Amino acid sequence: MRGNIIRRILVALIIFAPAFSYTGCKKQAKCGCGKDALLTLTEASCSITWTTDGATIQATVVGDPYSYYIFCNPSEMFNNLKDAKQGDILQLSGSVYWDCNYVYQSSNSSYMSLYKTYDVQVTALTQNLYGKGKPSSGIQPGSSTPRN
Repeated sequence: MRGNIIRRILVALIIFAPAFSYTGCKKQAKCGCGKDALLTLTEASCSITWTTDGATIQATVVGDPYSYYIFCNPSEMFNNLKDAKQGDILQLSGSVYWDCNYVYQSSNSSYMSLYKTYDVQVTALTQNLYGKGKPSSGIQPGSSTPRN
């Protein structure tokens, strides 16, 4: 009799435990500019490339060759590139979002791509002036160098 009651309680727990442990679906991040921001870049050193008319501007963060950042606002930032050359290292700041094409392609694929594509709403794009006009060793010209 006692074993029968314990067996019924165990069966009831097996049936009802999943219902109580279910916490719901996680919210998936939305893709596209101005949706759910993944992260914020602050003066990240990036290699910048663009089309001749400035319709598309793309960046790759130095040290991360597998991620591409496509500008959400290329027409606004194209004026900042007048003194730059293709592939120059510039300082980029802005909010980063999932790129919709990347999200759709990766959801339809059976494997994850090594290359990730993001959209970036650029707030600042400036030249990297570190080391310009300064000697590489940090010693002022004309001063004596320390000897060991």
